[in-house]
Amino acid sequence: MKTRREFLARASQGLLGLGAMPALRMGASPARTSPSFAQARGTGLVYDERYLEHVLPPTAGAPHPERPLRLRRIREMFAERGLDRELTPIPLMSDPIPPIRRHHTPEHFESVRAIPITGPVAELTVAGALGGVDAVAQGEVRNVFCAIRPPGHHANNTGREEGFCFYSTAAIAARYAQEVHGFEKILIIDWDYHHGNATQNAFYRDPSVLFFSAHDFFAYPGTGDPSLTGEGEGSGLNINVHLDCGSRDADMLRQWDTQLLPAVSRFRPDFIILSAGFDSRQDDLLGCFDLTDDVFRRMTRISLDLADDYCGGRVVSLLEGGYNVEGTALAAAAHVETLLEGA
Repeated sequence: MKTRREFLARASQGLLGLGAMPALRMGASPARTSPSFAQARGTGLVYDERYLEHVLPPTAGAPHPERPLRLRRIREMFAERGLDRELTPIPLMSDPIPPIRRHHTPEHFESVRAIPITGPVAELTVAGALGGVDAVAQGEVRNVFCAIRPPGHHANNTGREEGFCFYSTAAIAARYAQEVHGFEKILIIDWDYHHGNATQNAFYRDPSVLFFSAHDFFAYPGTGDPSLTGEGEGSGLNINVHLDCGSRDADMLRQWDTQLLPAVSRFRPDFIILSAGFDSRQDDLLGCFDLTDDVFRRMTRISLDLADDYCGGRVVSLLEGGYNVEGTALAAAAHVETLLEGA
């Protein structure tokens, strides 16, 4: 298996033959790299058994696709591959309510909080993401995978579930990294099959966040038009990429090559958050891309190299979608194995 830098060096000469990648500043000094973080090693895992308590109603007599088994099978796959012995357990942040309240309206927060079982679990999901941010920001680990549910990138302020989401986890985590840990420029990469509309909405006019989402524009929620690139000071920092049904690994990587990487080289982030949705994998129940586990390894490798070049290695990955239980577990394992290689 090629190292991440060998892969990126090859990519810079023509990523899978798809065109030239702009030169990256290898060895660039990130804006915020403390001595303790420079020595950080290891990949963290955020997980809590209470995430399994959240259950959405069956659909057409069948279990809801966003079901606890998704997370249970990921954990089993990690154990089968011995990853659980290599990962560092990361605790949840103790009080996620202030960051949630700063992001969501009072009406939305109170409405979600009132949902039996699900409301408290949704708060724990945010607590998991913020615990991951804390661990990476403080140099306890180099990167972290947050095995959390429910997902979050569709949650606006409607006071109800949207696309299986209740709180906008990635957006809350990004703002928390800025406000609590002092990072200035956040890169959010969303490779979920569905557009991260709530993440886009949170930062559409914000020059401190670069948001990249590769998705099927014609799928739920019907947002993510590539013509929407941000407004005002955020102009050019919202990158929506449409991929057709049936898109394969090369189609995804072409967009990273031509759109994401040039934008990152200009933006120069100091913290990276991944909205890691595995419903973009082949054979998903709610997606129609034909992506293999190899592309999740490659996207993870590139993300880690970008983090090494600009962010002192800091990457926090948040589980979003993925509804083929076995496929999601396989893709998540490929992703985490690659995070471990980079740690």
